[in-house]
Parts: sequence; C-alpha cells; structure tokens
Amino acid sequence: MSGAEEGDLVARVEGAAGIIRLNRPKAINAVTLEMFRDIDKALDRFEADPAIAVILLEGAGERGLCAGGDIRALWESSKVNGDLGKILWREEYILNARIKKFPKPYVAFMDGIVMGGGVGLSAHASHRIVTDRTKLAMPEVGLGFFPDVGGTYLLSHSPGEIGTYFGLTGQTMNGPDAIHAKFADWVVPAVRLPELRETLTKLRSGATAADVSKLIDGFASGETAGPVAAREPVIDALFGFDRMEDVFAALTRDGSEFALATLKTLNEKSPRGMVVTLKLLRLARQSSSLEECLVREYRAALEVFRSDDFREGVRAAVIDKDRNPTWSPPRIEDVTPDMLAPYLAEIGADELKFN
Repeated sequence: MSGAEEGDLVARVEGAAGIIRLNRPKAINAVTLEMFRDIDKALDRFEADPAIAVILLEGAGERGLCAGGDIRALWESSKVNGDLGKILWREEYILNARIKKFPKPYVAFMDGIVMGGGVGLSAHASHRIVTDRTKLAMPEVGLGFFPDVGGTYLLSHSPGEIGTYFGLTGQTMNGPDAIHAKFADWVVPAVRLPELRETLTKLRSGATAADVSKLIDGFASGETAGPVAAREPVIDALFGFDRMEDVFAALTRDGSEFALATLKTLNEKSPRGMVVTLKLLRLARQSSSLEECLVREYRAALEVFRSDDFREGVRAAVIDKDRNPTWSPPRIEDVTPDMLAPYLAEIGADELKFN
C-alpha cells in the first residue's frame, strides 16, 4: 500500500473518501512533526471539499497503523535542551482535539500495531475499526512518560479500572478488548478491510455518520470483549486506588499468578511515571472534555521532556535497547509530592490553547 515515490504522509482523494495514509512502513509508520502538519493540511482540504463524504486513516505496510511518535527525535532534542517536545506535542494535541470534533465521518483502520501517537490519530475518530491482528497499547510509563495524546481521557472513560490497568502496565489490548476499553467501535476481520475500504470510497457525498456506521456493521464480527475484560472484577479490586503504594500493596496481598505477573511488570516501569500517570487518570475522571485533559497532559509532557527518567527510559528501550533503565527515584515510595507538583502546575504563556 505504499510507493517509494510518495512521501511519509500520503493524502489523496479516492472516490468519496479523503485518504490519509501514514507511509513509513519500515518504522511501523512512526509519526514525525512534519507528518502531523501534513495531516492537518489534508484535513483542511478534505473538510472544505463537498464531494468528500468520509475520511479514512490507514497505515502503509503489513505491521500496523502506527507504532507511535518519533521518540528518537524527541530524545535527541531533550538531551540538548531543545524545544521539539514543546512544538511537536502542542501541534499533535491540537490535532487530536480536531479529530475528535471533525465534522465529517472519520474512519480509522486500527490494524496491527497501534501505539502512543497512533492512538491519538485513531482512537478519537468517529468510527474506529480494530481487527483480529490489532495490538493496541499505551506503553509510555515504560519510557518515564505517561499515556498522552488524550490517553488520560480515553483510559479514564474505560469501564471500572480497566483503563488504570492498561495505562500503568502498558499491556497490549487485542481488538475485542480495545472495544471493551472504549478505544474502538468495531472488530472487522483484517482480510475484509480492502473490501470495506473500497465500499467507503463509493459512498455518496453527504453521507452521514449513521450511513457510515450502518455500512461498517455489515463487515463487523460483533466481538466486544477480550481476555482482559474477563478479569475486570479482579482488576477493579487491585487498581481501585488513588496512590501507587496502595496498588502495589493490593497486588502483593492478592498473590495470584495474575497479580504477581502484574507486579513484575509494574516493577519495570518508571516510579515517577506511574505516580504521574495515576494522578492524571484520576484528574481526567473529573474532566468534562478531551481538551481539558490535553491541556493537563501538555503541562506534564513539558516537565517529562526535562526529566532524566524520559531520557533514560528512551535510552534503555529505543537507543541502547538494553531494557535496563535506571529510574530516578528508583522506588514508588521515594516519589514525593514536591516531585509531582511541577507536572500539574499551570505554565503561563506556554499553556495549550485550541482554536
């Protein structure tokens, strides 16, 4: 689905559809600042064109829609005190909010790997399609970060403590669990995506969101809950706390195979990242809009960008790939309220604003 002559972002009209294709298959379509800008320009064009009935987001190649943002570029900028984080996240988060409010049906093919920034481009869409190959995750806490791109909004709207579990552990959702967690709307078998895609391009101009939904219904498998959904009562009991120390204590007390495996996963994450994430998730529960959560995420992201944990997490996972980060501080109980405060502070002239 890609051509060497095309750029990193392909935006074109096919019939009644405005196609947006992430086109870096070797990098599992990791998104750069320029790609975010090109998506925004494409949405301008597609919104203004009355002949376009629907937007379709897809990823080139066989591996997935999008593995996230271009983390390596952010790491390099962070190391030299650069401003890529400030610029990229501002534009990305404003784009996330635009997608949520886009006036035409916006269909996201969330096939294969969908992580981080890829979630931001797809899970705020009006029509979100996962497949039998979907592997969706918000693994940011393992990078000394937190689930951003509106992740705190999405996770806080998952049923029970399912979102808390996925946000803190970074575990992967399959297609049906993504629907249960309210990150997606339909499971469509991957082999049927080309046929669905072709049908979408043949919509009449002026087709409504309901028309698109009815069309997708004809391709969907009807699955709505996967393996994690079956554990929801246990997850609710273990993650229904506002302090990470209490989550760890509950997991330790429980002692089941699931609890111990979860404990092992959490022990690999950034203590500071977990504390920040849990706090942002609890604040998001009280928020009325995606924008409100994005403003809060932007404040926290700028603080993360300055932190040793972010640089160390990316080094261990992406640069050196030794999977052995040295977190600062090393333990949950060492994360003080004073350390947490800057992530939640208003930032004056740098506050995120929406058009």
